[in-house]
Amino acid sequence: MAKQIAEYVGLIAPDRKNVVKHYNGAAPILDNFGITKQIKSLFGKTVTFKNGAYLIIEHTEALHVIDVNSGNRNKQSLGQEDSAFEVNVAAAEEIARQLRLRDMGGIIVVDFIDMSSGDHRNKLFNKMNEFLASDRAKHKILPLSKFGLMQITRQRVRPEMELATSEVCPTCFGKGKIKSSILFTDTLEGKIDYLVNKLKVKKFSLHIHPYVAAYIQQDLFSLKYKWKKKYNVALKVIPNQSLGFLQYVFYDKENNEIDLKEEIEMK
Repeated sequence: MAKQIAEYVGLIAPDRKNVVKHYNGAAPILDNFGITKQIKSLFGKTVTFKNGAYLIIEHTEALHVIDVNSGNRNKQSLGQEDSAFEVNVAAAEEIARQLRLRDMGGIIVVDFIDMSSGDHRNKLFNKMNEFLASDRAKHKILPLSKFGLMQITRQRVRPEMELATSEVCPTCFGKGKIKSSILFTDTLEGKIDYLVNKLKVKKFSLHIHPYVAAYIQQDLFSLKYKWKKKYNVALKVIPNQSLGFLQYVFYDKENNEIDLKEEIEMK
């Protein structure tokens, strides 16, 4: 595959042929370079960045709203003002990246952590301009208001990400929409991890909606195959039409339902 890609690149851009390298690492290539994590971040409204700080991204008909939160981050060496400035700068960098990844267009309002220093507000405005300088989409940034709000207008160049990643719901026959299966499978893997490492269960079956069962077992190196190898378990996936799309039940080798007391929230 690497040779074929190199030959193709050599045809269309001979000067770039040497950038193609053969990857032979043990981890999947997209996981190794953090691409999978970036793709998954597009599906949720919460995006974490440095030291536990995170963004909450909401969409309305009129605009997009991004809220900056410091989380559990605490640097005793910095005062409250300096700490807020540091989190806001890191948030600005992540926001610029998310705007490009999600291709968010229209009006974007960012609620940064409050800062009393006018110098810090000006520096943050300059930093946001710097982080968005490489964005090819037409955009305009307004300085922070006294309430810590920044307004950005940006022209979208692709279809809205929500439309590209939603799927027609097989349970409601297309009357509504659900988030992609990629989020739900993260929850399932969390449950499997809990079964194996906390409850010490090594042989069990997973009863789940046929649509999700097909998704989990598709291809030779399916999610089911990866889970069996990763956790060294005997796992059977049983399609069950009576279960809803986001419902699932685990059974032990005696076919008794396993009580999962720990709930792992889907992000």
